[in-house]
Amino acid sequence: MSLQDFLSTLDSLEGEASSAFDSAADPELLEAARVRFLGQKSGAIRDVQKQMGSIDKSDRKAAGMRLNEFKSNIQAAFDACKARLGGSDDSAVDPTFDPTLPGVRPNIGHIHPITQTISHLMEIMGRMGFEAAEGPEVEDPWHNFVALNIPEDHPARDPLDNFYLATARSAGKSSATRSNVEGSQLLRSQTSTVQIRVMENEQPPIRVISLGRVYRPDDPDATHFPMFHQMEGLLVDRSVTMANLKTVLRVFANNYLGDDVDIRFRPSFFPFTEPSVEVDFFWNDAWVEFGGAGMVDPAVFEAVGYDTEQFSGFAFGLGVERLCMRRHGISDIRDLYSGDLRFLRQF
Repeated sequence: MSLQDFLSTLDSLEGEASSAFDSAADPELLEAARVRFLGQKSGAIRDVQKQMGSIDKSDRKAAGMRLNEFKSNIQAAFDACKARLGGSDDSAVDPTFDPTLPGVRPNIGHIHPITQTISHLMEIMGRMGFEAAEGPEVEDPWHNFVALNIPEDHPARDPLDNFYLATARSAGKSSATRSNVEGSQLLRSQTSTVQIRVMENEQPPIRVISLGRVYRPDDPDATHFPMFHQMEGLLVDRSVTMANLKTVLRVFANNYLGDDVDIRFRPSFFPFTEPSVEVDFFWNDAWVEFGGAGMVDPAVFEAVGYDTEQFSGFAFGLGVERLCMRRHGISDIRDLYSGDLRFLRQF
């Protein structure tokens, strides 16, 4: 076949294709035209491509360029027709569809307010140089009590005040040592267990926070729940003082709760800190406790092998739910765990 005959064939087919696509009034006619000209098995493009082999080698470059232009023009004509009909090549337009009707808003989930609070707390403490640390929720009494200087007869170790998973003790040993408590397990009652695990594996300086779930068999009410979250902070270095602790907590509270929040520190007692303080904020015309803090007791440092003559430090534990409630004006902690989407969608 000569080049001129080949080009004439392409011109003729292109005109027929353009006419067929322009005159297609419904998806059925469009599909018929598509099969005729663009079909993979018997379409006009496939047939004309077979004729390339009969063209002289010196003319094939020009023929190929025109063939590519031909295919592009036919495809463009098909796409324009499909867009004009508003349908696809394999489905008819639904006559009942009304594009003017309002759409249906999809039900998209979002992050729980407690998770949002945890992320915000980590961001604030991260700017003060604290790194995140994690520990197991199922603990042994050594990390949950003994290493924290909580004696065996302390009320905090009462089985009625903890979720013990086992109560096995080695026979014949009266003192609370690591060896005779490893057989017992419980759901951790505080995130202070993480500070013990960190100090067992790292040397000062240490500046960490741990945010996670803790468990206590409290009766649910507006401010208590048997499972809640704590943020534990620990800083150990040389010459750390109570002034450092109070400064960190004030800076944290101002960043999270606002510059207008009123904070106070009350003397208290915790077995693992000395001296100890309770930290309160003023909310709804009343002072509300949101955590405890203090200087790390030397007995805790001795349990992990730290030199109490060289190092000092502070620790604090804050209730994440109470911080979340204070920030968002929530009056009942049980709302956070109710699963009521009407409540959760507000955050």
